[in-house]
This record gives sequence, structure tokens and C-alpha cells, in this order.
Amino acid sequence: MPEGKHEIVIDVPIEQVWDFVKDMDNWAPLLPGYISHEKLNEKQSNWTFKETVGVLKKKISLQVSIKEWIEPTRVTFDLKGINENMTGNGYFNAEALDKNRTKMTGYLAMTAEGALAPVMNAVMKTSLPKSGQELTISIAQKLEERKVIR
Repeated sequence: MPEGKHEIVIDVPIEQVWDFVKDMDNWAPLLPGYISHEKLNEKQSNWTFKETVGVLKKKISLQVSIKEWIEPTRVTFDLKGINENMTGNGYFNAEALDKNRTKMTGYLAMTAEGALAPVMNAVMKTSLPKSGQELTISIAQKLEERKVIR
């Protein structure tokens, strides 16, 4: 299963990290290739983004279902393809290192099925780690910007 995991330490208290992460509307737009997202309810949303598959740019829509919100440290979720035959899961974890520093970890795993599975899985093997890193860094940058504003 293609997967990606990235950790980063930021100079932001864990409470501020949680205030940002607990609302998908804050971080969904930071996903690489983001096009749109629609909240269906507090635990489900549909996300649409562009992914490059070889020389093609593909529009992918996923349903994101939150499995658990554990304040202030963890969000876990499942992913199911809407327009592609794929499934996955992931989590966002925050660990307070001290009063003003937090280690954030983002993890994402996806598997494609069907006729294009070998190609899609090969592409995701390289793109997922990069996308996970970009998303985690983007969240960290937003949190750092918000800290300055407060």
C-alpha cells in the first residue's frame, strides 16, 4: 500500500494546533492539487484535487470519513474514492514537546484497485510521501502565520 508520513516541530502550543486542525475547512484547502471540498456533516466531507499520473492530470474525488477526534492530539480518517476505485486511511497527530512547541505528524496510505491499479499505485508510491510532506508543512506554515497575528 503506498503511504507517506511526515513529522515537523513547530513553535506553536498544542491547543492552537488543535483549534486549527479540528475544523477541516482550515486545512482541506492546503492539500496539494486542491480544487474543492464539501462538508456533508461533522464527520464526512468530499474532497476534490488534481493528481498528476504520468503525463496526465487526473481529477480525483474522495470521501473523507473521520473515525475519531481525540482532542488535542489526534484525528484519524478513512478515504474512499468517489470517481476512482481507491481506498485509504490516515491520521494527523500532535504531541506537545513543551508549553510552546508541538510535534505534528501527518500520515496517509492509499491503494488503487481495478484495471489502472498498477499504474496508480506506482504513481502514489512516489506522490503520497511528497503530498503528505507538503500538506504537513503547509499546516505548520499556516499555524506559524496565525501565531504572529494573535
